[in-house]
Amino acid sequence: METESGGCGDQGATLHAVSSAVLAVTRHLSVHEVLQVIVRAAAQLLDARYAALGVPDDEGSFAEFVVEGISEEEWERIGPMPRQHGMLAAMLRSDAPKRLADIRKEPEFEGWPVAHPVLKDFLGVPILDGEDVLGIVFLANKRNPGGFTANDEELLTLFAAHAAIAITNARLYEHNRELTVVAERNRMARELHDAVAQKLFSLRLTARTASTLAERDPARTVRELEQVERLAAEALNELRAVIFELRPADLADGLVPSLRKHVEVLDRAHEASVRIAADEAVVLPEEHEAVAFRITQEALYNALRHAGAQTVEVRLATSDGSAVLEVADDGSGFDTSDAAEPQNGLGLASMRDRAYSIGGGLTIDARPGKGTTVRLEVPL
Repeated sequence: METESGGCGDQGATLHAVSSAVLAVTRHLSVHEVLQVIVRAAAQLLDARYAALGVPDDEGSFAEFVVEGISEEEWERIGPMPRQHGMLAAMLRSDAPKRLADIRKEPEFEGWPVAHPVLKDFLGVPILDGEDVLGIVFLANKRNPGGFTANDEELLTLFAAHAAIAITNARLYEHNRELTVVAERNRMARELHDAVAQKLFSLRLTARTASTLAERDPARTVRELEQVERLAAEALNELRAVIFELRPADLADGLVPSLRKHVEVLDRAHEASVRIAADEAVVLPEEHEAVAFRITQEALYNALRHAGAQTVEVRLATSDGSAVLEVADDGSGFDTSDAAEPQNGLGLASMRDRAYSIGGGLTIDARPGKGTTVRLEVPL
């Protein structure tokens, strides 16, 4: 019974290790981050000194090659990214794992740079999506004596299956983000046409009217020219606002300073009062801060351009282990029960998708004539 108990304990510890490794990978969204975490998690999972992950391209090389256990200085001495030769090429031609006691004794062991670390025991497992090879994870030099075992191979194969899902999800996320950027550019182009072009057209007609009346009705000419001045100022403000919103967010100083800067510019550019009350101690991961900033930008845009708000306030604080970001306005509001609302240009569906992408939630509190509050909650 003691042996069985010990076996169950080992199995439980193994499953816990795999679970921890998988969770570490799935927390990340960008493909490059996912690849890095896969390599690090695989090395820790099987106690390997060296680990690498190669993503093949269509030109006989690697689109990406991520390593663990080698410093930046060592990597520079090793030289250019490896081609698909030797053992790397052999594994690309096969979808089966390869486990070796000493890779140096294999016929395929060739072409290794002089500065490359000395490798001995080796385990390579493909990361597969159906029949497609998304990448190959390589481990070398197990720290415990005896090299890699059959159980290690099974464990890494299990982990590689989960890694394939993480890579696919990260690629889909990045593709969706690219589509979102295109959609936002198209929307901004429409705004530029609708808001600025119409004002410029009105300005031209008013100027023509003033020119026609200049000699026979000087008093009305003055009024028309005043209208020209007003329309020109409005068109300039609209253009500035659109250009400002097209600029990429610079979050180098962190989320709170970037929000303050954004709010200050909007407060100067619009007649409405735009304020911010933010806890300086709130810090999110870089990817989360970028999403939070974009959601805030979208909510502010809606309040100032669609809701006719006189006062808008951005609030950022913490509550029950989450960062809470709110954009509240006193504008026209809308009926949240209207099923067509996400399609009316306010970008609510896009904001919800952004919130979901970082594990957060978005709620909209709005009533006709009573203003709107957009609330983003992100676990810390």
